[in-house]
Amino acid sequence: MIEACELVKHYRASDGSVVRAVDGVSLAVGPGEMVGLLGANGAGKTTTLRMLATLLKPTGGTARIAGYDVGADPIGVRRHLGYVSATTGVPDRLTAREIMRSYGRLHGLDEATLGRRIERIVGGLTLGDFIDRPTGRLSSGQRQRVSLARALVHDPPALVLDEPTNALDVVGARDLLALLDRLRDEGRAILLSTHRLHEIERRCDRFVIIEGGRVVSQGTRAEILGRHATLEDAFFAAVEPAAAAAREVLP
Repeated sequence: MIEACELVKHYRASDGSVVRAVDGVSLAVGPGEMVGLLGANGAGKTTTLRMLATLLKPTGGTARIAGYDVGADPIGVRRHLGYVSATTGVPDRLTAREIMRSYGRLHGLDEATLGRRIERIVGGLTLGDFIDRPTGRLSSGQRQRVSLARALVHDPPALVLDEPTNALDVVGARDLLALLDRLRDEGRAILLSTHRLHEIERRCDRFVIIEGGRVVSQGTRAEILGRHATLEDAFFAAVEPAAAAAREVLP
């Protein structure tokens, strides 16, 4: 449902040098599967997710969402993908209901279907207390829930989430992750990045760890852990050699 094959994104720096933000990332997420994308700041997580969401054009490689190529058919990708960015906000003057209605109409939903979708999302994300309040008057955690609601309104089979619990408190993060569990159980493919390893250590079916724009480890929790006690220990064991090797080749 979510596929990347040797995905590459290079930038030209101001001094003329090439920055390899993503350098040959391959991963796959099947229906009914949740995969955690892990990496330090600058490892290439957000760039990878933005390419999957058609917000950045890959320098090389291929990527598909539900069989639709991100380069050849970005509209097809967006119809089948729900994307939540770590930085994209929601319009301050609109309410959560108005935002969901506008995005649902953009996706061609009829009013009856849209009404049912909104009611389901309101219950799942606990939006009822502020569904008709302008989002500019909401807390950061409430705004993050609205952002997720916007991504879900067209009922996509695939979700790509960049730090979805970043602005949430403990209760909000728990509720969101419980919703993701239900969405995965319904057959959706979910790829999410996070720095909160404890939240997803026993939730994700598999993990992909990247460092320096490259995959340095991937597999199930048991495969990633090996002889390590926690996912955090395994994470550092995977990324530190790669980071050290990258420093050695710097001029």
